Amino acid sequence: MGTAKSGPRRIGLFGGTFDPVHIGHLRSAEEVAEALGLERVLFVLAAHPPHKGGRAHASEGHRWEMLRMALEGNPRFEPSDVELKKDGPSYSVETVAHFREAMPEAEIFFILGADAFSEIETWKDYRRLLSLSNFAVMRRREAEEGLKVIEALGYRRAKEGLYLHPSGTKVQFLPVTPIGVSSTQVREAVKRGRSIRYLVPQRVEEYILRHGLYRD
Repeated sequence: MGTAKSGPRRIGLFGGTFDPVHIGHLRSAEEVAEALGLERVLFVLAAHPPHKGGRAHASEGHRWEMLRMALEGNPRFEPSDVELKKDGPSYSVETVAHFREAMPEAEIFFILGADAFSEIETWKDYRRLLSLSNFAVMRRREAEEGLKVIEALGYRRAKEGLYLHPSGTKVQFLPVTPIGVSSTQVREAVKRGRSIRYLVPQRVEEYILRHGLYRD
């Protein structure tokens, strides 16, 4: 069971290119949702990711269909196309601001990996982002990479794994099962004609093969 107490509904935002979505994404989000007692986890599909050269390998339409199929059957998971509806790069600060306005009563947790959090000072308007949202930082290894920037960002330690920001938001470091799979690995396997069974949900595997994705 989750650890959330009575209070505002808790919503997780899990952004990414999901190119393609794989079991590592799904299992990590499940464990974070359980640990924090999240009511919903919105998987926000990035249209033009600024940190990846503004492009993805599969089209928006294909990535959306794979994500939608992967999340079916889990009532707590939901795909979001909010970034697909806007022009230009997908900036996290704008996405979080959108959901803060749309769900003012909710407690929002931005879900990301420790490596990504350690580079957050390179993100657009990161100081505003830190004040807009809580962060759920996934740790897949013993080293706490994200902790290296905590003091520089102005957080203070409340207890083990929990840090508070002067704005009232918080960062919580959460251990998740270290599943050694990445979207790059899946794409390379497809390109080499190797099996991707059990790396992605079955319907996603079937979709990739049916549409000939990632072969070039």
